Amino acid sequence: MEKLKQIYEGKAKKLFETEDPDLLIQEFKDDATAFDATKRGTIMNKGVINNKLSEKIFGLLEEKGVPTHFVKRLNDRDMLVKKVKIVPIEVTMRNIVAGGMSKLLGLDEGIILKEPVLEYHFKEDKLHDPLINEYHVRALGIATDKELEAIDKYSFKVNDELKKFFDSKGLILVDFKLEFGRYKGKVILADEVSPDTCRLWDKTTKEKLDKDRFRRDMGNVEEAYQEVLRRVME
Repeated sequence: MEKLKQIYEGKAKKLFETEDPDLLIQEFKDDATAFDATKRGTIMNKGVINNKLSEKIFGLLEEKGVPTHFVKRLNDRDMLVKKVKIVPIEVTMRNIVAGGMSKLLGLDEGIILKEPVLEYHFKEDKLHDPLINEYHVRALGIATDKELEAIDKYSFKVNDELKKFFDSKGLILVDFKLEFGRYKGKVILADEVSPDTCRLWDKTTKEKLDKDRFRRDMGNVEEAYQEVLRRVME
C-alpha cells in the first residue's frame, strides 16, 4: 500500500490517500505541540514510538470489542487506517484530577476521583477546545443520540480496559483523550492512543511518563516515551 495524495496534516500526524478509497495511511510525526500549538518542539522518535504503541493498544481494544480505525502498521511511522469522518468532539476520560480539570475546578493534581469523569470538548483549536455537554451536542447537531450513546459506551469501555492493562505494566492511567469517526454508518475509535493523548504515571514513584514532561519543561521526554513503549511491549 503506497501513499498517494496528502489530504491532511495536523499537529502530530499526516493522512494520505491510497489506491483503496476506504483506506488511508496515517503518518506519525516527531513534532510536539502544547497549549493549542502555542508551544512547539520536537521529541526524537516520538512518531515511531506512538505508532508502535497505538498498534498495540488498538489491537488490544479490538480484542475487547471496541471497533477502531486501525488496520495494520506498515512500517516505523506509517499505519493503515479506515477512512473515517471525524466527529468534532474530543472525549476526555478522567480517573485522577490533573491538567484541565485541576485548573477548571481549582483542585489539587492527584486527587483520585470516586468514579471516572467523561468530558466532551468541541474540537476547535482556535476556541481552545471548549468544554461542552450533551445538550450542546444535540442542539448543534454535532452527533446523533445514537452516536453519542456509542461514544459514551466505548469511552467507558476503553477506560476500563486500559486502566487494567496499564496497571499490569506498572503505570497509572490518570486521564486520556479519545477521538471518534464515522465509518459506514457506525462510530469507531480513531486517532491514536499514546503518551501524547494519555497521562501516565509510574505506579510506585508517580513520575510522569507522558507529554506533560514536554508541556512543563521537565526534560527526559523521549526517555519517558521510550519507557512507556518498553513496558507496554513486555
